[in-house]
Amino acid sequence: MFKKYPESVKIVFKNFPLSSHKFAKTAAAAALAAECQGKFWEFHDELFTHYRAINDQKILEIAKKLGLNEKQFEKDRQNPLILEKINGDYAEGQRIGVKGIPSVFMNGRHVENRDLGQLSNIIDQELKKTHKKQK
Repeated sequence: MFKKYPESVKIVFKNFPLSSHKFAKTAAAAALAAECQGKFWEFHDELFTHYRAINDQKILEIAKKLGLNEKQFEKDRQNPLILEKINGDYAEGQRIGVKGIPSVFMNGRHVENRDLGQLSNIIDQELKKTHKKQK
């Protein structure tokens, strides 16, 4: 959708580490640490590719694969601000009714059907509302 609507769609990623996954919070912290080196989405994609095998060793393997400065990566992973961000995102998710991941919201409304065609229709409807307000 971002490619189809580059001027109209903004992607906002929020962390919602599930308690049922032992390494979810660790993985979230690792992705945010990778963001400090400009590699959030690459790290994110690797985590989801290997989500069944995530552990401390796999996280370090991903960091190496992406060419991260490992010393800085480890320092950033321990940064209390990263844990604060994760906890804040999680609390926000609970407050707005997130039950699982992935969850999609558009202009504050939860989108149940994430079919690409349906998302495109919703975006078109939202854009029409915006254009009407601007006129």
